[in-house]
Amino acid sequence: MRILVDNPGMFTTIQDLGRPGHGLDGVSRAGAADSQALKIGNQILGNAPNTPGLEMTLLGGTFTFPEGAQIALTGGKPAAHQINKLIELKPGETLRVGGLETGARCYLCVRGGIDVPLVAGSASTHVLSGLGPPPLRKGDELRIGPPQGEPIGEVTPPEYRKQIRVTEGPQADLFDTEIFYQSEYTVTAGSNRMGLRLEGPPLASHDSQMVTEGVPLGAIQIPANGQPIILFVDQQTTGGYPKVANVITADLPSVAQLRPHDRIRFQKTVSKTNLI
Repeated sequence: MRILVDNPGMFTTIQDLGRPGHGLDGVSRAGAADSQALKIGNQILGNAPNTPGLEMTLLGGTFTFPEGAQIALTGGKPAAHQINKLIELKPGETLRVGGLETGARCYLCVRGGIDVPLVAGSASTHVLSGLGPPPLRKGDELRIGPPQGEPIGEVTPPEYRKQIRVTEGPQADLFDTEIFYQSEYTVTAGSNRMGLRLEGPPLASHDSQMVTEGVPLGAIQIPANGQPIILFVDQQTTGGYPKVANVITADLPSVAQLRPHDRIRFQKTVSKTNLI
């Protein structure tokens, strides 16, 4: 069984749950930006949680299924499509996933998953390192793997937050954190899988000198201009900017679904810091 890529959309990649454990080699986890959405799609279809699917960004894509398929769309909601439930496609049917009405990333999961070779134990595309398959291009042909289990049909949609919960960062004492927690920040168009660049009241550091150190997924760095950057799934693994906070694991899917011009706030909480 196959998927033919008629239009890959803005930026569509193959993603599973990533390749953790390579931070010391300078390679971040990568994987689905919204791992929760990928897991839900696989759950609907009877796939294992780590089964590769397609991650579409903002504009969707167009795909033909010559032999048909059972699929699920999860994460951000595209126009004219239902999400978080099983969809039957007939042989030769074309799926047109339009621009997203909500969220930044929509996941196309297929029963059996996308069958591609694993690199360092993962099928995920990691553009920064060149690991995994390249982003999809028009004319690509993807193979679908064999069914793994029985579909369950539908899953209750998750809740995505605009108030992002964080723990205190290792250099929090260098900043006026009251400004950080009381301010509203806007997601800029310069955001991507490496990091989300925010715009709001700048945070001035009391000490600009810092030795480069390892940085975890979800770390919120403050560069010289004082504007926060949330390091995300394709992040660099070391950095020399101070970190005011770190997004908790439970809220990383919400970060994945933030769109340019979305407005967010940060809420301090107590939790274990994410590991590289």
